[in-house]
Formats: sequence, structure tokens, C-alpha cells
Amino acid sequence: MPEIDIVLVSPLYEGNVGFIARVMKNFGFSRLVLINPCQLSEEAKARASHAQDVLASAETCTIEDVFSRSNIVIATTGTVSKSVCTSMRMPFYSPKELRDRIGKTEGRISILFGRENWGLNNEEVKKSDMICTIPTSPDYPILNLSHAVAIVCYELADLPLPEYRLASPFEMGHLYRHIDRYLDVIHHPGFKRENTMILIRRILGRANLTTREASTLHGLLRRSTWHIDPDAVDEKNDTNSHEEEELT
Repeated sequence: MPEIDIVLVSPLYEGNVGFIARVMKNFGFSRLVLINPCQLSEEAKARASHAQDVLASAETCTIEDVFSRSNIVIATTGTVSKSVCTSMRMPFYSPKELRDRIGKTEGRISILFGRENWGLNNEEVKKSDMICTIPTSPDYPILNLSHAVAIVCYELADLPLPEYRLASPFEMGHLYRHIDRYLDVIHHPGFKRENTMILIRRILGRANLTTREASTLHGLLRRSTWHIDPDAVDEKNDTNSHEEEELT
């Protein structure tokens, strides 16, 4: 199964952090990551109960660290886009659907949970590869943070053994930068650039690319760039860290 990090972004209440450690252990998860957390004291330990080992081993890092080392970053949100034309929080998946998307992969997957008062900000969501939301009643759609983590952990518990290795964060970052340069080659309108890159990240994020697939896309971009403008081909920047697959 993939290595799943439960990432709490700026949690406000130590009781929630303790409860989250407890529910993670309930469903077999142990990798708790804290970004700019509140102070943790005896209340967090008490709420963790017999999961104090999960709480004690929690890693504190930056959001940049999470994005740089994760094969896939999944943003959880209670607010989703109403139209496919609004790409920031679209498309979105339920935790059960998420299981089908990541269950047979191998790699580091980080699931972001936002602040109790207003969740994840647009920049954090924009940089994520996939969007997850928990279906709730419109009469009262807001979940407690620890309850949201519990639902996601329940759905992802006991995932099957992996079938293939995902492209690394470095490889995906290199591919996104190559696509961004390719937009210059085809004179893609500047005012559409940000939204286009968000859409591309959503598409490739849920595709779970392997190293070879990412390499193939590099080759397609290089070859089409050469046909459009041979002088625009940058051998140093457009070659993947692994040997690029020959296109046949």
C-alpha cells in the first residue's frame, strides 16, 4: 500500500490533534505530519489515549516540505467548485472514490486537512494534485476536523499491496515545468496560464503517472516543440533525470 501521511495544516486545537492521533491508530495509520501546529500539551496526550506513540512521533515541517517530497498531494475541502469551468476545486472525489484512485499505487501520498475555522487556502488547494470532499447533509455540512480524518482513514484502511511505483515528486515537478515552457512555445495566452496549469495538475494528478509515463510525455513535448520551433528545444532542461523513452 502507499505510504500515507495525514497532514494537519495549522491545527488550532490540541484536543483535535490528540483525537486525530487516536483515530489514525484505530485504522492502522501512524504517519502524522503537523504544519505550524498549536501548542501540544497534556490535553493532546489525554485525547490521544493509547495512541500517544502516534502523537509523540508526529513530524513538524513546512507545507513546502510536504509538496516537495510527496508523489501525490490530496487536498480535503468542504467547499467544491460548482462547475467544471472553475478548476480550483474540481474535479473532486469522495474518500471511497479516493481509495479506488490510489489503492494500487506505491509511493508517498500526503492528505492535507485544513484549519478548523476556514480550511485550506486557495494556494494550498491549487498546488495539490487531487481534491477530496466528504459528502454531507446540506442542512449541516461542516464536520469536526477529527471526524473528517476518521472518515478518510476508515475508507483507506487496509489498502491492497501496490502494483506499481508512481513517478517521484522531482519527476512530476520537472514535467510540470516542461509543460509550462511548452505553453510559451505554442503562444498560449498569458491570462489563461494559471488556470491551464491547475487543470493540467488535476488531470495528471489523478492519472497516477509512472516514471515511464512521465518520461513519455517529456518525449512528446520535446518532439512537438522541435516541429514547431527547433530553436526552442532545450536539451538540458527538457531531458528527464532518467533516460528519456524513445518514441516509436
